[in-house]
Amino acid sequence: MAYVLDMNTIKIMVLHYYRETFHSLWNEIDKLIANGDIISVREVKKEIDNFYKKDKLSDWADDNREIFINPTDDDLVFIREIFRVNHFQSLVKKQNILMGKPVADPFVIAKAKNINGIVVTQEAYKKNAAKIPNVCEHFDIECINLEQLMKREQWKF
Repeated sequence: MAYVLDMNTIKIMVLHYYRETFHSLWNEIDKLIANGDIISVREVKKEIDNFYKKDKLSDWADDNREIFINPTDDDLVFIREIFRVNHFQSLVKKQNILMGKPVADPFVIAKAKNINGIVVTQEAYKKNAAKIPNVCEHFDIECINLEQLMKREQWKF
């Protein structure tokens, strides 16, 4: 089962669970990465490159470039399905469009849908919102946060 990580999950992992301190956690994360069970999408890497220049997060993303998967034609078709729901069109903020900033959320969701994976995001479900958990619920895609990933993998430290 592949976990498809949103940018905010990667940010929490890298900037709050310091590799130098949380050795056993990072050993488990590295195993999942090596097995191809932790992935993300190219657009998450673009978000990191755009918003976090020359810091621990961008360094980690550069060192783990292989997890950031390019979108497939099937991903693009599913993104179109997401945006057919008018309410979910607000996943892409007008300011991001005007400024040419990357938007990864629909790509994360589409990748998980097309590989039967699990979205991992720190966003919380909010009634009537256009958030990742809401979109996942609508399309019957499993969506968890980082703590739930740790529980699912039965990690104990």
